[in-house]
Amino acid sequence: MSIRHGLLALLDQGPRYGYQLRTEFEARTGATWPLNVGQVYTTLARLERDGLVVPAGEDEEGHQFYAATDAGRAELRSWFDTPVPRTNPPRDELAIKLAMAVTVPGVDVPAVVQGQRRHSIKALQDYTRLKARALAGEARPGDAGGPGSDLAWLLVLEQLIFQTEAEVRWLDHCETRLAQQAEIARARAAEAAQDTAGAPAPTRFGRRRTKA
Repeated sequence: MSIRHGLLALLDQGPRYGYQLRTEFEARTGATWPLNVGQVYTTLARLERDGLVVPAGEDEEGHQFYAATDAGRAELRSWFDTPVPRTNPPRDELAIKLAMAVTVPGVDVPAVVQGQRRHSIKALQDYTRLKARALAGEARPGDAGGPGSDLAWLLVLEQLIFQTEAEVRWLDHCETRLAQQAEIARARAAEAAQDTAGAPAPTRFGRRRTKA
């Protein structure tokens, strides 16, 4: 998730201070990716260092406003115009967990898959209910996003739904793959046992006794 570009997109619409940026970011995404004010100000400091934003005065309460520079707006346009690269996909905790589980002795991998599947299906049901509420015009979390934020929230929800549906399908595939591997292991073990049972008994060599 690019907090950097998300904040630039908000500042492109006019100067804002940290808490406003946090509130609007969460409103437009339905608080799917919560931010804390520390993250916001850390990102603003980096944007200022890179010449993409500049301080734009304070209000009567002492809030420091920031505004996008021409370089910042150019950076934002480039972000919108450039596809998100898939050459370095983000780390997926679930994929890493299962990759480790199948290599660590003693882990009940099918139980790990089934537990995650139950959790993912519940999440999918929750997202689907939220989508139904959004389509019905109910207020979304942190409803202060301005024009177009209803559509933004709906798009985020639908991405989460598609992503979770794909995760459930992948978990189903994992269960099938594990069952296949278990069957192969059983067949190999049976074959090895059969080979051992059918092998000739080893010849014993000893000293021959001679008659006196």
